[in-house]
Amino acid sequence: MQISPDSVLGQPYYKHYWVSRVLSSTSFQMLAVAIGWQMYDLTRDAFSLGLVGLAQFLPMVLLTFVVGHVADRFDRRLIVAWCMIIESGIAALLLFGSLGGWLGRESILAAAAILGACRAFEGPSSSALLPQLMPKALLQQAISWSTSAGQTAQILGPALGGLLISAGPAYAYSAAVLALLTAGVLTFAIRMAPIVRKVVPTTLRSVFSGLEFVWRQPVILGTISLDLFAVLLGGATALLPIFAEDILHTGAWGLGLMRTAPAVGALLMSIAIARYPFRRAVGYVLFAALGVFGLATMLFAVSKSLPVSLLALLLIGASDVVSVVIRSSLVQLRTPDEMRGRVNAVNSLFIGTSNQLGEFESGTLAGLIGASPAAFVGGIGTLAVAALWMALFPSLRRMRSLS
Repeated sequence: MQISPDSVLGQPYYKHYWVSRVLSSTSFQMLAVAIGWQMYDLTRDAFSLGLVGLAQFLPMVLLTFVVGHVADRFDRRLIVAWCMIIESGIAALLLFGSLGGWLGRESILAAAAILGACRAFEGPSSSALLPQLMPKALLQQAISWSTSAGQTAQILGPALGGLLISAGPAYAYSAAVLALLTAGVLTFAIRMAPIVRKVVPTTLRSVFSGLEFVWRQPVILGTISLDLFAVLLGGATALLPIFAEDILHTGAWGLGLMRTAPAVGALLMSIAIARYPFRRAVGYVLFAALGVFGLATMLFAVSKSLPVSLLALLLIGASDVVSVVIRSSLVQLRTPDEMRGRVNAVNSLFIGTSNQLGEFESGTLAGLIGASPAAFVGGIGTLAVAALWMALFPSLRRMRSLS
């Protein structure tokens, strides 16, 4: 099949970028599964499992503004590639530690923290790199394909990790080493026209200028904060183990299906958007998708049937990815190249915060009023946030196109 040079896949080196994203994200998912399993196997301590998540999350928060500044001053391609190489080295240490029997609680936490720091640098740098590979007219479709890469990793990564761990953690670590090395080499191989950026002195204001830029752009501020609060209130996926065990009575196999369903919905929608990008009434599309997200969350909350719950979760994933593509496209298209690293770092902070705090909020509320009422209230909260944001950000509601 001949690929048109005017298509996304016809752009030089985009396939390098896409494949490296799939390999890197899948490896990170496999490592997360393997590290969590081995930590619990070694300690039999739930608190230690929580510390693994904290060790990965803290670097993202602490390094956010430093990461953005670095991504705007240095070659983003090299930053991404070296992060992947370092991650492969950490996976190799975990492999040798597992085989040698010297891997312990502290070494696993240290490895998790370094992986978290690498991901903190890799994410915003990789997002800011994409517009350098794409003409503006194709950027929304490229973001949709890149989103599909992330969703593919969320589906494949945990499944592969679990399968390989059943044969032994060393197999999961070995696969991650090979995949990350390949991703790093592919990223190193990307070639693009050099960009001359204006070098500004490193000051406290320049480091935090990404946050200042977002604050002064109502459309970008509106869509990032909308996504933050929608996910914060509508995080029903954190309650899936409770629904699987106590409400739907499906056990572990049902839990696996439910964890996969949102990623499948998101993958299908991202492929659809890549083929049929948003051209008109983008603001109304965004709020309509958020409405579907809230209603699907409420449907999931009241469902007593696994097929209905899977359908609701499929809709949750599909509607959420509409917001992801619109938000990411706005950040890329409406941000000057010399600011993209810092603005993408702010975007990453909002995404990470919404996911982590959303799980905390859902778990806390479920502990007070029960899982089904908590999920239902979350869906109502999402609809309320959508209505409030339509009033607070009229420019976002009236937005016709992404550019």
